[in-house]
Order: sequence, then C-alpha cells, then structure tokens
Amino acid sequence: MVHEVSCDCAGRPLRIETGRMARQADAAVVVTYGDTMILVAATVSPKPMDLPFLPLRADFEEKMYAVGQIPGGFFKREGRPGEGAILSCRRMDRPIRPLLPSGLRNDVQVMATPLSADNESSVDVVAMIGASAAMHLSSVPFAGPFGVVQIGMQDGEFIVNPSFEQLEEGDLRLLMAATANGIVMAEVQGREVPEDTLVAAFKLAEEACQPVVAAIEELREQAGKPKVDYPLWEPRSEIVEFVADNYGDGLFAAFQIPNKQERQDQLAAVKNEIAERVAEKHENPEQDIRAAVDEITKRLLKQTVLSKKRRLDGRGFAEVRPISCEVGISPRAHGSGLFTRGETQVLTLTTLGAVRDQQLVRSLEEEEYHRFMHHYNFPPFSVGEVRPLRGPARREIGHGALAHRALENVMPPDDECPYTIRLVSEVLESNGSSSMAAVCGSTLALMDAGIQIAAPVAGIAVGLVYESEDNYAVLTDIQGLEDHAGSMDLKVAGTRAGVNALQLDMKVPGLPSQILTEGLQQAREARLHILDAMGEAIAYPRAELSQYAPRMFAVKIKPDQIGMIIGPGGKNIRAMESDYEVKIDIEDDGTVLIFGEDSDKAEQAREQINEMTREIEVDEVITGKVVSITDFGAFVELAPGRDGLVHISELAHEHIRKTEDVVKMGDEVKVKVIAIDPEGKVRLSRKALLEAPEGAPEGQRGDNRRGSSSRSSNDDRDRSGGRGRGYSRPKR
Repeated sequence: MVHEVSCDCAGRPLRIETGRMARQADAAVVVTYGDTMILVAATVSPKPMDLPFLPLRADFEEKMYAVGQIPGGFFKREGRPGEGAILSCRRMDRPIRPLLPSGLRNDVQVMATPLSADNESSVDVVAMIGASAAMHLSSVPFAGPFGVVQIGMQDGEFIVNPSFEQLEEGDLRLLMAATANGIVMAEVQGREVPEDTLVAAFKLAEEACQPVVAAIEELREQAGKPKVDYPLWEPRSEIVEFVADNYGDGLFAAFQIPNKQERQDQLAAVKNEIAERVAEKHENPEQDIRAAVDEITKRLLKQTVLSKKRRLDGRGFAEVRPISCEVGISPRAHGSGLFTRGETQVLTLTTLGAVRDQQLVRSLEEEEYHRFMHHYNFPPFSVGEVRPLRGPARREIGHGALAHRALENVMPPDDECPYTIRLVSEVLESNGSSSMAAVCGSTLALMDAGIQIAAPVAGIAVGLVYESEDNYAVLTDIQGLEDHAGSMDLKVAGTRAGVNALQLDMKVPGLPSQILTEGLQQAREARLHILDAMGEAIAYPRAELSQYAPRMFAVKIKPDQIGMIIGPGGKNIRAMESDYEVKIDIEDDGTVLIFGEDSDKAEQAREQINEMTREIEVDEVITGKVVSITDFGAFVELAPGRDGLVHISELAHEHIRKTEDVVKMGDEVKVKVIAIDPEGKVRLSRKALLEAPEGAPEGQRGDNRRGSSSRSSNDDRDRSGGRGRGYSRPKR
C-alpha cells in the first residue's frame, strides 16, 4: 500500500511516499521536491557484526539519467563515485550517526538513488531528507527524524532553499540538519559573514527544518515498521569496574602527558597491563577494555573540565597551542607554507598552471571547469601508524573540500589572475583539526606564490564538554582526545572580517543557541590570534611570482582572428607552442593567454601573435619569405599564417615568363602592400620598390598598380578564396 505525506517547504510542496518502490528494503521512500526525485532505501543485517564500532554506510549513487545525460567514457555507465558524490555520502552519514545507539553492531546501509534532478532543488537536501525518513520508517532504533534545509542570503536577506543561481550570487550557503531537539549537523560557505548573521541564519534554518520533521513523523504513524530490539553491544560491567577501580589514576596521569607520542606510549603500557590481568579471567576482552578506557576518558574529561575548570593538558578553555609559520620551504614549488599548531602540522604547496589545466567537474548539479583546486592528504606517518597507501578516503575528500570552501571566495578573479591554481596540503603531524591547519598552510602558500588573495584566511576547531545547558564548557583548539571524548566538533575558518566556511558535527542530539554563540565568539578570537602569527611570517602576498612559476601574457585579438591564430588543423598554434615552449589558450571573446616558464620565449610568442593580428596597411613595406610558387605569382608570408600575393606582373618591370626566374621558395623578398580588398586579401608588389629601367614608359615608373588591379584572368578568378587576412595558397 502506498502512503504519502507532504508539507510546505520554502513555498513549494515537498512530498514523501513509501510502499511503491524498493519494497524488499527494510524501508524505502521517494522524496520529490520540484522536479528533483530521489529514492532512498535503508537496510539492516539480521545478525550483528563482530566489529568494534557502529557499521553504518551511507551511499549516494550518482545516476546521469537523472539529468538526461549519457555518461562519458568507453563503458558508458557510471563508475566509482566522484568527489561530489562522496561529499553527498558524508552529508547523509553525519546527521544519522549520532542518532543511532553506539552499541548497535548490525550492519546498516542507507542508499540514495536520484531518479530526476532539476536546476532549482539541491539533490543533497532531498537525499538527506530521504535518508532521515527511511531510517525513521525502518526497524532500526533511531533517535530522529531530522529535517534538512539550505539558507542563502542576498542583499542582507535570507532565502530558504534558494536556487543554484541565488546561491552562486549570494553571500551565504548554509546546509543544516536539525531534529525537534536541535541542530545535529551544519555546513557553511560564505563571504566573510559576521558571526551574529550566522547565528540568525542558524535559528531560521532550525525553524525551517521542523515542518519536514513533522511530515516524517506523520508518515511513520501511517507506515512505519515496529522498531526491533536489536542487541546492543555493551562492555562487561565487571571489566569496566575493574579498569576504573585499578587503573583510573594511571589513565588520568597518562592523559595529562603533553607530548602525544609519550602519552600514547604510556597509554599503551597501561592498556597492556590491563589486558594481561583481565585475560586471566575473561576471554576476548579487547573490545571491553577499549570501551572501558573510552568511558573513563569521557568521565575524566568531564570531571577535569567541569569540576576542576581546567583541561587535561593544562591549557585554559580559550587557549590556542603554540603556533609557528614558515614560507618558502620548497625551492622549486611555486609557493609553499608550513603551519604548525601544537602537534598538528601541515605543509601546503602551490602549483600554477595554464587555463587548460582546469578541472572538469561533471555532476547532477553542474558541469563546468574549476580553476582552483585544493587536495588534502593524510599519510599514516602523521599519526605514527603503518598502513598501505590507497586513494583518498572519504574523510580526506571531506577535509579537503572544507578547506577549499574556506579559500574559494578570497581567490582573485579570473581577469586578474587567469592561472589555474592547485593547492596540496600534506598533513605531516596530526593531533586535532588538521583541516583547519590546512586552511592556514594554504593561505601561507598562496601568499608565498604571489597570488593576490583578497585577505588571509585562518581556521580553528572548537569543542564542547557537556553535562547540561547549565553545566558545559566550550574549548578552543581541541586536540584529538578532546575531539574523541567531547560532544561537538565545530570548525570555523575565515578572515578578520568574518566567516568563510564552517562545519558542525554534534555527538549528542541538539545544540543550544547560546553554545553556538559562544563557540563562534571563541573561534573568532582564536582566528585573529592565528592571523597575527601568520602575519609575522608573511603579511601580504609577494609582489612577484616565483622564478619557476609560468609567466603569463595576455593578448586581445578580434574574435574573427581566432581561426588565423589556430591555423588549419591547429597548425599555427601548435607550431608556436613548440617553438617557444609555451601553452596558448584562446577564449571565445578573443583573449589569448600565453603561459611559459621562460618569460623571454613567452614574450616572443606574444610578439608573434601581435604581428599576426596587426592591421596591415596599404603602402606598407614588409620583408617576407616566399612560401608558395604558382604560375601566376608568388605567395609571401607577411606574418605566420598571413600571406599576400605578388602577381607575376608585379615581380619586376620587365616581362617575366616564369615566377621562378625572379624568386624561389624560401627567398626573403621586400614587398609593398598595394591593395587590400574587402575580404582582407592582400596584394603585394616587388616592382613598386625597384627603379624603373631607363626609357621605360611613364606608367612603369614608381608605384604601378595596373597589373594587380585591372587583371581579371581565369587565374584570378580561380584563387578568389582567402585564408585569414590573406590569400589561400596552393598546397605544396
């Protein structure tokens, strides 16, 4: 039986139905918003998995038929998900995970399949709503549902669920998931948005989520499955009590060791001792010990922070760890910056490329070229581990995208900096918020490269130790232990003027507004402190690019001259790129961009293009090379790709039987422009520059254009076609 509910969402109906498609899934819904339609199915394994964590997997299958396109490539079918689809997976996962019981060990999968996508409705918003509805209708214990909205802002006014065009033109892009109890996840990209504006946007978004929450609740009343009492794994109480009674002090002492490696070594020694003693009475105690240590960690963190009013490492609640910044680390990279904050260190390197190096991004929501890229790598040695290298994981792609959002809106416009810019952030050491360190390292690397960014950007992570709304503490610059055992991970990046990017993940349902306000304020204070430290290393972008960066020259030509530059089959442009060791990109409006590592050769290429496209005038004298010989005359190259015809009658004063009697292939000859017809064909004369012989008729003295202007032989008619601004010459 098909059940359907609907609600008003930003002035348009949002419909959720179940019972028509994917009926063998534990729960499945089809969510329709405008012409965007997404099927989301939730399934759960009947038996628990033998794993030490909650096995949740969220998948977004990017189907090109949803936008009426056939995938490219040889196989003509969708392959592995691109970065955009992976980010969609993460956006579905992050609000679901904190609403599931941590002891659940049954394998849970949520899969979204877009059936249709329009240009008005975000597929992420619709997929996340579908994930919330499918989980709430399923048999899985789920502390939801949550609603999802986007907020944009134009001219200071908020827009709920704006169109793509409104998002692109606006100053704010907020994506939020919230339950009836509060916010569980948020993402922001903005243009230096003030903190108080963000707080107002968060409040509006949380309110806008509630009609969606109510609609999902209504659908569950109609068609929801009974929640199954799945067995929830819990550590054996006797092991937890044994660890707490005998090793609580030892763990507490280890947590307070400032150096991460020493702290981990001490914790490992304590855990080994616990394992040896517990193994005497209990089988397979590893998971129990790990859970017991985690529980004691959270207990000690709350006790130290909320009761003793200090952090485990002795810092104040708003204190940032020591910072150091360096630039110019790599002599050959076009720019580099090393940012270190405590035991988190990131090296970012900048590479400048030509327009053709841009990345083509093709997804359900866009197909365009991106000239700015940021890639984030997290090698195993950064946390002292040994593991095989694979492609970037979802976490790495997500962290790289967050730093990209923070930097994108300070990049110079294309007409001021037409380079393709790639940043690669290598995490060399990690103990808390390496993604925000990547933002700082990237800013240093951009300024070191001489990229004229609008303003430096820095980022910081803020955490939360929470007992109740009256008993909590907001912590600035959280390290790994505080992130793991805390209740919030709020990453904020921006300039001195405001916020450019934000990512919020809650580990408990709901976020009171006063905590958000405090978190943003502490993040701002820390951001200004970090920007001061970065300014001591490099305060402004360098005035000159690195000597190893490619040099760029721009030439403006008429659009109808583009074909002349390219030449037949790309002959001219390929020859210039080879001769001058440059890359040449031509825009539709006639802008020619020349990129080369050798500035002298790039300048020569520019001069050649200027010569090719300059206006040739009547009476101008030019020295050119003979490039083609015909019975009726010679074609002389005036500039690469531009020829003119010296008719046989204009080669000399005397009668010429054969063109080769006067000029041969490859000869350099000085000629005079005697006529340019309306089609741009150039007629030349060698004779006009020669002294007439004694006794020659008056008409043959000086500039004689009679032969070139009055002849109308079959030869002339046969060669009436032109190439560029000159004649077409016969193939050699």
